[in-house]
Amino acid sequence: MKISNETKVGALTAISITLLILGFNFLKGKNLFEKKATMYVTFKKVEGLSVSDAIKINGLRVGSVEGLEEADINMSSVVVGFQLNREVNIPTDSYAKIVAIPLGTTAIVISLGTAKTYLQDGDTLKGMDTKGIVEDLKETLQPTVENVNTTLATLDSTIKKIGNVFDNDAKQNIGRILKELAMTTEHLNRLLEPKTGSLAKTIDNANGFAANLKNNNDSISAMVNNLTRASRDIAAADISKTIASLEKTTSSLNLILTGIKEGKGSLGKLTNDEQLYKNLNSTTNSLNVLLQDLRLHPKRYVQVSVFGKKEKTSPLMAPLPDSLPKQ
Repeated sequence: MKISNETKVGALTAISITLLILGFNFLKGKNLFEKKATMYVTFKKVEGLSVSDAIKINGLRVGSVEGLEEADINMSSVVVGFQLNREVNIPTDSYAKIVAIPLGTTAIVISLGTAKTYLQDGDTLKGMDTKGIVEDLKETLQPTVENVNTTLATLDSTIKKIGNVFDNDAKQNIGRILKELAMTTEHLNRLLEPKTGSLAKTIDNANGFAANLKNNNDSISAMVNNLTRASRDIAAADISKTIASLEKTTSSLNLILTGIKEGKGSLGKLTNDEQLYKNLNSTTNSLNVLLQDLRLHPKRYVQVSVFGKKEKTSPLMAPLPDSLPKQ
């Protein structure tokens, strides 16, 4: 069977209109295929609320707003119809309120009650009016604004009192202090200059010194190890015995020196006997005379020739003066 073009156009138009209606309702938040129940809630004000806004329970979206209309000609209240797209039990003592969500949107939040009976399709939920966003913000900021106003008033009176307390001399001193503070800050900035500042140069020198220490780290470690080893060797050595032996030797030496000083022993007698000193001195003097006489008159003591003539000069009785040059 052949279908005419007019029939095709008509069918296509009907399908398009149906899809358009379904899409429009979907964009409005209505789902014709998952409709569960329709309920109502009454508010005195619905500021910011519009069709397709969310219905939430415990943060979960369970439906959307279907429509808003006045309860009577006096606009005593506004009835909001909403559709649930989930099977949820809402106790009869539950209530709903309009809550502003960031980014400028609003939603109806249902706070569940504790009743054992539940709302059915077509029932009306109790609505609780809430303050608008501007009013909430105003109430939140009102204490802060009052505190700021009080602080400003106190600051103004304090500044006036300070102005009355400070005379011209005090004001000039304050100005001088501020000027000196500015000069000090400028001087500090010059010290902190990266290339020309003294403090910067000092920091560079410290960095160079730290770099040298780092480069000579092995040498320093070896030196510390040597000092540690030397300290360990000294600690291991029996210093107490050495000191005791030294003290014993010193005591013996003191005893010997004391004996010598008191004339005890051979060395003490030699040191303290004056007569022995004189005898030794006289013997040395006589020996000196004898040696000089032997040097000057050897024939008197030794005959070296058969035909030689005996020395008849008198012997030397006193030493001759020393002919050697003095050093």
